[in-house]
Amino acid sequence: KGCFGFAKRRGCVFGSQNGDGGCAPFARRSEVVGRGEGGASGLWGGEAFWALLESLEPDLPALRAMGLHLWAAGPETRLAGISDVLAEASAEADEPVPGYLSAPQSVMDTCLYIFTSGTTGLPKAARISHLKILQCQGFYQLCGAHQEDVIYLALPLYHMSGSLLGIVGCLGIGATVVLKSKFSAGQFWDDCQQHGVTVFQYIGELCRYLVNQPPSQAERGHKVRLVVGSGLRPDTWERFVRRFGPLQVLETYGLTEGNVATFNYTGQPGAVGRASWLYKHVFPFSLIRYDVTTGEPVRDTQGGEPGLLVAPVSQQSPFLGYAGGPELDRGKLLKDVFRPGDVFFNTGDLLVCDDQGFLRFHDRTGDTFRWKGENVATTEVAEALESLDFVQEVNVYGVTVPGHEGRAGMAALVLRPPHSLDLEQLYSHVSENLPPYAWPRFLRLQESLATTETFKQQKVRMTKEGFNPSALSDPLYVLDRAGGAYLPLTPARYSALLAGDLRI
Repeated sequence: KGCFGFAKRRGCVFGSQNGDGGCAPFARRSEVVGRGEGGASGLWGGEAFWALLESLEPDLPALRAMGLHLWAAGPETRLAGISDVLAEASAEADEPVPGYLSAPQSVMDTCLYIFTSGTTGLPKAARISHLKILQCQGFYQLCGAHQEDVIYLALPLYHMSGSLLGIVGCLGIGATVVLKSKFSAGQFWDDCQQHGVTVFQYIGELCRYLVNQPPSQAERGHKVRLVVGSGLRPDTWERFVRRFGPLQVLETYGLTEGNVATFNYTGQPGAVGRASWLYKHVFPFSLIRYDVTTGEPVRDTQGGEPGLLVAPVSQQSPFLGYAGGPELDRGKLLKDVFRPGDVFFNTGDLLVCDDQGFLRFHDRTGDTFRWKGENVATTEVAEALESLDFVQEVNVYGVTVPGHEGRAGMAALVLRPPHSLDLEQLYSHVSENLPPYAWPRFLRLQESLATTETFKQQKVRMTKEGFNPSALSDPLYVLDRAGGAYLPLTPARYSALLAGDLRI
């Protein structure tokens, strides 16, 4: 309370470093919040922050030159020009904040910044307006929750799903929220029994963790009636409802900085919403063709083809952009899409609209890759592999192979205990369920999959790590097309692949 009150009395927008951050993310974040119109005028952190500040000491004059005032919370100030925020906060008069500092000039003014999750690149500080905060207050009312509900929330509060949809949404209906600092699949149902949980807010991977747990007594007789969130794959959806039901699943779609959102009110498994004429009249959006090779949209898509989801930018559905320079917005705004002068927000997501109007998530534009002249959707490959009884988790991505155009598919696998890897069954399965161009050319066996703070799979990092057996300690396997099998990727086979002697 003291820190936020102090910031408001000083009239400053501030950036606060998460305790689990490192020097590199901090350097990026201080750069983003400190430059450009509306950037932060204050930056501070806790005692663990001192090591970061000391590493940035050479950059402190430049930060101050940018108009940043530096505070830190701790028993002493060890660097020149950094003030003790607790001492200054205690010296402030405990009076109401003046209206000219606390009241926004417009509902479109920036209320706060939320960093994007950084799934496909560096996190960016998205501007969140006061209007969006007010809209999030109605989230749980739209979901059918009410004041008597007890909502279980284990998502990070420095991202939109946890803070705005979770906390602000609960405030909007006056419900009780159970906060869990770290999600535990083994303790989840015990927590639900203890606190009388009736609503669970998920990210798709959390539901996968739960269905992969061994049966327990606590999962029977629970009061959970509604689970709401995003990213729930069809196979996990059906397993979750079959095992833990009866309950309602409400899958949604949205982006932190986006101007479009969808709700799957009908409960159609695998759908994120429905493109009814009424919904598109109130919340307009379109699917346009996307060329994976060029990374550019092409034209309006028709009839079941995966298309890039875009939404018109207007006063009713604005895009505020990111803190920092205008170059950060590049690629997010498309102009002259349907007529000269129009502007659309580019979600970066590929969706499919079926003949009944249901919208289904297909892939991220950065995740879909091209191989042998064909587009490979990572979600399609992952769903095929996850249907194997010995596979618990899958992360599919594309890697560059010298001498080959496009990117070859690679799958990181986590085995389901107590099973072992059956390469013969895996080859037979992918050859029967996937077209040849979509077969993973490489396999990587891992104990667990790397994820972001919001439980999204890390694909960029895995792509960069590649498939060199001399650089990776995980077991690796390569597809031998001629032999019709997956073989251990030894240094000798790696050299043969680079020389063009091993056909994949």
